[in-house]
Amino acid sequence: MRALFPALISCLLVAALTHSNESAGGTLEQLRKPRPVPETQASPDAPMAVIPEGPFRMGADGTDTLEDERPQHEVWLDRFEMDPYEVTTGHYAEFHAATANPTPWQWEAVDLAQHRDRPVIGVSWFDAEAYCRWRGKRLPTEAEWEKAARGIDGRLFPWGNQSPHDRLANFGLGARFSYSQVLAPVQRYEHGRSPYGLQQMAGNVGEWVADWYGANYYETGPSKNPTGPELGSFRVVRGGSWSDLPKYLLTYGRFKLPPETRNSYTGFRCARTTGLTTSP
Repeated sequence: MRALFPALISCLLVAALTHSNESAGGTLEQLRKPRPVPETQASPDAPMAVIPEGPFRMGADGTDTLEDERPQHEVWLDRFEMDPYEVTTGHYAEFHAATANPTPWQWEAVDLAQHRDRPVIGVSWFDAEAYCRWRGKRLPTEAEWEKAARGIDGRLFPWGNQSPHDRLANFGLGARFSYSQVLAPVQRYEHGRSPYGLQQMAGNVGEWVADWYGANYYETGPSKNPTGPELGSFRVVRGGSWSDLPKYLLTYGRFKLPPETRNSYTGFRCARTTGLTTSP
């Protein structure tokens, strides 16, 4: 029995060494294989709304309008597309994870499990422009935003001329911010849709557009595809927010902010140029 013991030990050592070499070889082989790259591509957006080419009446006249909203004038726009919803925290989180873009203001308050479908806030004009480029899109011009919101019949609000109420828009909630309590999911308020099917073009969050602000631009700008002044100190914001009174939800209402502003009232949506169109 004792004579068999050394032979048994030798067999066990050979088996152990063989298993060790196989394991090491397997480990090395796994290390040689390329590891999957983490997904950084954005999840799909909702299909964009198509805004057809043609003219519409931009701005307003009358004693109730502000000076920078006058005069009402005809503008021709080429065909373009626009997001039906405001950009959400869920989509912005993908952009933030894939880029070195700064964290939005109040981002620490975002719980994606609860707030994924809320509009992102706390983004500057530069943040909004960078996100749209990352998506292969751009910010809409001020004229594009207004046509998408009001159509060609000159309506006062995206849904028509009826005064806002709580089935049409998210507004009038004061000044205390909370993702859960004051921001509505971007797909809510179907009755408040614009003529082209865009939701929450009034209320929820105001929206950055591409243009520099010009107080007298309506008097001097071109009548075809206007893009705003070449320079300025402020960028235009449209649509009104969760805190605003009804008069600030008008489709022709204009607001301005320094482009570096990050606050709880302002978000954005993206647009995209489409195909060739004909001139008037």
